[in-house]
Formats: sequence, C-alpha cells, structure tokens
Amino acid sequence: ITHEVVDARAQFRTAVIDDFVAAYASGTTPNPCVRCNERVKIRQLIDLADTKGISFVATGHYAQVDRIHERPILLKGADGTKDQSYFLYRLQEAWLHRLLFPVGGMQKPDVWVEAKSLGLPEDEMRESQEICFVSHGDYRTFLQEQPNLPATPGRFIDETGATLGTHEGIPFYTPGQRRGLGIATGQRLYVQRVQPDTNTVVLGPEEHLLQSSCTIKDLNILDPRILTDSTQVGCKVRYATPPAQATTTPLDSGRLSINFHQPQRALSPGQSAVLYDGPRVLGGGIIETIMPSPT
Repeated sequence: ITHEVVDARAQFRTAVIDDFVAAYASGTTPNPCVRCNERVKIRQLIDLADTKGISFVATGHYAQVDRIHERPILLKGADGTKDQSYFLYRLQEAWLHRLLFPVGGMQKPDVWVEAKSLGLPEDEMRESQEICFVSHGDYRTFLQEQPNLPATPGRFIDETGATLGTHEGIPFYTPGQRRGLGIATGQRLYVQRVQPDTNTVVLGPEEHLLQSSCTIKDLNILDPRILTDSTQVGCKVRYATPPAQATTTPLDSGRLSINFHQPQRALSPGQSAVLYDGPRVLGGGIIETIMPSPT
C-alpha cells in the first residue's frame, strides 16, 4: 500500500509531552492520550486528508460513529472491554462526519483472527497499557528526566495541617497514590490532594478519598442539551472504570457541575470526565475542582 510518513514529533512534544509535564508541575493529573487524539493524531490526519482531497480518515480505535441522524453521534465500541470512546470525546463534531473506525463494531478476539488471516506479524499487534512516551512504565522517572522541571521538596501534612514528613516535589504525587510516600504512621495513608500554592501534599485514610461532586471546564460538548438544563448521565472519570450515574448542571463561564449518585474514589483535577447516555458520548471536560462527600 502506498503510504506517506508524516513527521509530527514537534507537535507531539509541544501539545502532549510539554502539556503532560506542565500539568504535573501544577499539581494536576493529565491524560495525554486524550490530548494526543485531539491535538495531534486525529487533527494531523484530517489536515493531511484536506491537503490531498481525501474524504475520510480511518483509525484503529474501538469506537463507532452513527451518521444516520442530522448530527453525527460518537458511540462506544462494540467490545466493552476495549472501548476507547473515553479518549475521543474531545474530537470536533465536523471531524466525526469523516472518521471511520473499522474495528469499532468488532470484538477484539475477532480482530486478532482477522489480523492473523492477513499475515500481520504478532509483534506488530502487541497491546500496551502504558503511556507511549513513558517507555519504562514509570511517569515519575520520566518527569525527573525532564529539564527545568520545578520540583521543590515540601511538607506532607494530614488533614488538620500537621506535618507528617517531607515530599520530593509536587509533580510526583497524584490523588489516590499510596506507594512511594515513605511515611510510617501506623495506618495506610493516601494522597488526598496536592496543594501547589503551599507546596504541600495532604495525606489521609482511604475512606476520605470518596468525593460526591466536581466541576469540569474546557468543555467539548457533542450534545448541546447538556448546556441547557440538568441532565442524567453516565460519567467516566477514568478509562478503566465503568460510567457512574450522575447529574450534570450547567454553570457560568463554560463549566459544568457533576453530582454523582454514589461517591467516587480519588477524583483528580486535570483528568477527563466523559459523559454518556448509554453507548452515546455526550461530551465532557477537564476536572477542575472537587467537593468532598458529606460526612
């Protein structure tokens, strides 16, 4: 098949890696795969298609697009264990008219059978669960290798403000983290939140990780009804977790509040909250602020 190699390294560095490093430096938890699809991978393919007069772009994502209706609808992949719609919620609606997901309606085992029948080498089909540019699987090591990363040691504190020890720097901690704290208090402690303004990391017991609501910003909405009234939705706050039932309410300044029907564990500013109506992706945004569950 005639093909063309497109050098996107500079865009990837700026739009994904630099964004990833800056987010951790500011005390938030980014999702680079979401940003890559939005800013580099799909955008570059659409732009390339435009320059060559090509109508459609195909990728191997496990997702689907329904074009029967007036507006294209982004749907989950048919294989619920491989669905990648969470990573695609930021795509522009205009792109959806042109995107093809050939494996989106297939189950993964059937994809493997088809690939083998075509003689594709198995080492080309191996899956990775890691961030592609963090080759050693440890994002903290990757961050330490970045030049000019602001990482000043500070205090671990408990929820009363009492000092528990010293941390290595804000970028190396994220809500829900337990390993690598180096704190011995007689109970298991978890990162509750990161406070860059005071260069402190708040630790507490696991049960305090439950949160009932959050606000999201930097919205990408695929169903405009979300912006007009309160809406019952399924909300995914991580790729690997199922949607949780929630109610969204539009706020001013292009933000939404999300109130979960059941408290969620370790919501993290910087992560994506993606909204669903069954298999349909309604849109989503970046978690901004967290509200703790009532005690």
